[in-house]
Amino acid sequence: MKRAKLIAALLLTCGRIFAQSAPPADEATIKQDLKKLNVLGSVLYVAAHPDDENTRLLAYLANEKHYRTGYLSLTRGDGGQNLIGNEQSELLGLIRTQELLAARRVDGAEQFFTRANDFGFSKNPEETLKIWDKEKVLGDVVWVIRKFRPDVMICRFPTTGEGGHGHHTTSAILAQEAFSAAADPKRFPEQLKYVQVWQAKRLLWNTFNFGSTNTTAPDQFRIDVGVYNPLLGKGYGEIAAESRSNHKSQGFGAAKQRGQSFEYFKTILGDAPKADLMDGVDTGWGRVKAPALSTEVTTIQKALDGEHPERSVPALIKLYDKVENIKDAYWQQQKTNELKEVIAACAGLWFESYALDPTYAVGDVMRVNSQIINRVDSNIKLANIGIQQSIVGFRGGVALPKNQMKSFESSPVATQLTQPYWLAAPHGIGMYTLPADTLAGNPENPEPPKVTFDFLINGRDLQYERTVLYKYTDPVRGEVYQPIEIAPIVTANIADKVYVFNTQQPQTLQIKLKSFTNATGSISLKPVAGWKISPEKVDFAGKHKGDEWTALFTVTPLSNKSSVSALDAAVEANGKAFSQGILRIKYEHIPNITLFPPAQTRLVNIDLKTAGKNIGYIVGAGDQMPDALRQVGYNVHLLTESEIMNTDLSAYDAIVTGVRAYNVNDRLVYEQPALLNYVKNGGNLVVQYNNNNGLVTSQIGPYPFRPVNQRVTEEDAKVTITDAQNPVLNYPNKITDADFSNWIQERGLYFVSDIDPQYKTPLQMHDTNEGPNNGSLIVADYGKGRFVYTSLAFFRELPTGVPGAYRLFINLLSKPKS
Repeated sequence: MKRAKLIAALLLTCGRIFAQSAPPADEATIKQDLKKLNVLGSVLYVAAHPDDENTRLLAYLANEKHYRTGYLSLTRGDGGQNLIGNEQSELLGLIRTQELLAARRVDGAEQFFTRANDFGFSKNPEETLKIWDKEKVLGDVVWVIRKFRPDVMICRFPTTGEGGHGHHTTSAILAQEAFSAAADPKRFPEQLKYVQVWQAKRLLWNTFNFGSTNTTAPDQFRIDVGVYNPLLGKGYGEIAAESRSNHKSQGFGAAKQRGQSFEYFKTILGDAPKADLMDGVDTGWGRVKAPALSTEVTTIQKALDGEHPERSVPALIKLYDKVENIKDAYWQQQKTNELKEVIAACAGLWFESYALDPTYAVGDVMRVNSQIINRVDSNIKLANIGIQQSIVGFRGGVALPKNQMKSFESSPVATQLTQPYWLAAPHGIGMYTLPADTLAGNPENPEPPKVTFDFLINGRDLQYERTVLYKYTDPVRGEVYQPIEIAPIVTANIADKVYVFNTQQPQTLQIKLKSFTNATGSISLKPVAGWKISPEKVDFAGKHKGDEWTALFTVTPLSNKSSVSALDAAVEANGKAFSQGILRIKYEHIPNITLFPPAQTRLVNIDLKTAGKNIGYIVGAGDQMPDALRQVGYNVHLLTESEIMNTDLSAYDAIVTGVRAYNVNDRLVYEQPALLNYVKNGGNLVVQYNNNNGLVTSQIGPYPFRPVNQRVTEEDAKVTITDAQNPVLNYPNKITDADFSNWIQERGLYFVSDIDPQYKTPLQMHDTNEGPNNGSLIVADYGKGRFVYTSLAFFRELPTGVPGAYRLFINLLSKPKS
């Protein structure tokens, strides 16, 4: 019995953990849900990243055809750029995960992921699969297929490379292999303890027309997905735009489109469709040997009274009893769950559970309030309610009078950190480490705290669950729901992610501690070879929930030798050991995100010379470079437009523009003359990379050049110094081949082309099997000053303390005195 419950839970897990407290219950939703009851078909869309999915097609399949529709994104988009903040890597992946879930709440599809980490741009699948563990990612795709059981699978990209990105092509390769592997009991047999083998009917490629690449053809199978849904009052082009506009970290706000729009498909495996996407698939009740149920559902649909939907409840209860007896376990679970929600909506039953506090410590008792209201005159009683072992039963049931709110309190124990499961353990470049393979596919932790409600509706026992959220009233936003936080007893946030030393002078390391319950204990730093740390520990006592305080340690390198070391903080609180900080990410378009990263920093000892002190910084699309420069002693001032236009910029030893500044700051076209005048008068302007699309001006430098979509994605690609005497390679640090060791993710992106001869190009590099590229760094004298444009990925390297990247970037900031 336990195994059966586990299998059911695995089959039903989907991406709707955080949403509104209760599903909508309006007439249009009820009618849509009744239509869905008569459809027993499913489609799984497969691609590589958040934003790869075809939202118009997903919306059409989920809302017009009423198929169970899912999107499997191999990655969480961790390796991209962030247009709304400075989060990178895993933190950006968390944001994009929630943006995808927000998109799915609009278009009606479900969301799944594998354990693959988006390590950045890849030029081909061979490069991708050097970094991803192909067998593990393939196993995750097979696992999702076996759980989801799609009748039809659809790829966004082909295996032949037209998708451009290596991850794109790899997603198609893995989908094609998984199509067959999911049906083979010899492939990933360990999964068969929980799921059965599954063979989809066909695998299609959703061909596309992007820019200059048109892979559609008149002879391909096509579907008009631009139809209008009068119940929703929208066409699927409008719903798609609303869905896609949730990808705010990528700047993908989309205009609503209306009218006819065709999607084209090419058959990759299985039978080709001729008249319908589901040709050869019985998507009615006949597939579970219960064809008569179709007539019953249709009768209920026709009899629905929009002003009195409760009159349909007795017929829905009878239908539920029949569906519960069908033999197909998968569709029995799907349809009984759908029916329960329709019954609750028609019965006017609303209920939710919310915590009275936003945060609890592990082991503490939570305060949970559950509210129930029977909004119409329905025959409903509450049989029992509870969470964990705290269950209250009512003999014969408690009556729920019409339109009278009932409240019940529960006191569960907070047992599990609200830590994203894929970040619970350290991981490598290309793969997350999962606590269990069965977690693959889940967009979020599959078991947040939930309250179980048992109702007697028309005498029939029906059980429901509601996720426990935190509810509060914001004076501007009104009623707001957010996930609750379950935290360590005490967290320890080290002030900086990296401490850079370029002498044997000690530095003070600051740790901010926060208590989430009454606590007594100590904080210490684990010893690291080559470093002196004092004191050994700092005690604390009498701390209460919400208290914050600071512990200070002195860290001293014992030599001048270059080194990089990890340093961990250890907290002992109330007799238990913890080693986590707390990090909160808040944007209004997604739920709050809380994670507990390791209480860790990096100690980087660099042979580093600096010149100058004052840096003016023009913010771009969001990066951590200002803090990284402050780490080595620079005074970094974020420049305003007024300061650029109206003050003497000669006070700055260098001015730096943030990544993609010329894409996102439309005022730079007006500020540019002042910046070039600063250079002409003796200044030093360092411009970091920009996307070649959407530049606010083509006159970035004093002489012509052009950013293009060329990059070197191999972080260990050979770098050739072609102008060894160039000052940027000699002052104040002598740059050698060793300075290009241990870079992360990539060498650079959006290199420049059509370079005017006035520029010097001191570096060349290239990926495997490509020709040399000299567009990563260009330098020119202009008047009395110097202009530098670099496409090297300093915005990734400096915040993680890569020594050679620091040395080179400091050189770019340091113009030798004439």
